[in-house]
Amino acid sequence: MTDQRHCYAGVDWASESHHVFLTDGDGRKIGERVFRHGGERLAEMAAWLMATSGAVEGDDIQVAIEVPHGPVVETLMERGFKVHAINPKQMDRFRDRFTLAGAKDDSRDAEVMASALRTDPRCFRLLAVSDPVVIELREWSRIAEDLSAERNRLTNRMREQLWRYFPALLELENDLGAEWLLDFWETVPTPDKAARIREATIAKLLKRHRIRRFDAARVLDILRQPPLKVAAGRTESASAHVTTLIARIRLVNRQLKQAHHRLDGLTVSLIATAEAEPGQKKQHDVEILASLPGVGRIVLATLLAEAFDALQRRDYAALRSLTGVAPVTKRSGKSCIVVRRQACHDRLANAMYHWARVAVQHDLRSRLKIRRPSKPRSQPWSSPAICRRPPSCLRLRYAQNWHDLQPALAPQKSAC
Repeated sequence: MTDQRHCYAGVDWASESHHVFLTDGDGRKIGERVFRHGGERLAEMAAWLMATSGAVEGDDIQVAIEVPHGPVVETLMERGFKVHAINPKQMDRFRDRFTLAGAKDDSRDAEVMASALRTDPRCFRLLAVSDPVVIELREWSRIAEDLSAERNRLTNRMREQLWRYFPALLELENDLGAEWLLDFWETVPTPDKAARIREATIAKLLKRHRIRRFDAARVLDILRQPPLKVAAGRTESASAHVTTLIARIRLVNRQLKQAHHRLDGLTVSLIATAEAEPGQKKQHDVEILASLPGVGRIVLATLLAEAFDALQRRDYAALRSLTGVAPVTKRSGKSCIVVRRQACHDRLANAMYHWARVAVQHDLRSRLKIRRPSKPRSQPWSSPAICRRPPSCLRLRYAQNWHDLQPALAPQKSAC
């Protein structure tokens, strides 16, 4: 049954304008209007909803929208409206109630969302105002991911240029974005320079960067291998290209270091020290997650930024779905097919993969769990994260730190 006191609004948002459809508790149309995007127009939309519906308080109006974030959502939530989000794919299924021919337009979509929220509220997710620290953490986490991807692109381009005329330098370091290697290339940019440089100069550079994997003599032996025979001008052109790439790599390195420092600071600021009993410190979610094998700066920041609500609710099913761990079963008659879940959060799925990978590499209990699972796995891609999640949620629920319960395994904790 629907609440007759409430009104239901569907907002079909877009980049330039937003279509709003308003109904009463019985599904009858009250009003429909299009608002341009902008601060003044969004405030006008909120005022129009209140005036047209006759509501006294903002929470008397239930609003449905296809996106869980953005200026439209934030404006409505600030005015006190109860905003509900729905997946666009689910929205497409609800549209079939109104038309079987596949017709689609903004007005119909807004009406479909208002009607679906009135009749099937369980299919929607009620949105809540996020913690400002979590919002900032989410943005910095995505910035760090973008910078890491940009760093990989630049180093791959640098590797391609060095392969053209100076492949011996590639034997010194796999990470071409390392600061010591960038300084080293500026000192020895070409094979001709490598043939003339003194061993003392190489030793001084290695000492300054605290490189102890090899000595100066070994470096010179690698660099003074017979060079490639290249066309005239090839070395100069490739060196000029590498010069521009190094300047950009240094900038990305500085920004990435700043992003990691900011992630650490925001993560620490989420830790609230509360006393459960006099003299007893209560464990916080951040501390518990950070203690788990395989969880490091990037994985921890991603979990807190993208799955904060599910972690707060201790919602194991939601976490499995968001991270793509939960498989999808298609059963009909005698047929039963289990496939991988594609409808998941890409960043959470990637974080879960690295969490499980590092946990299996460095934690004995994780290895034993994945080698001897309690139940047969029906799909070949079953991740160690499936085994990692239940104890994680239990420790969050009971505020228990991994190291406190696993003293013998604590030294094996590693992170990514």
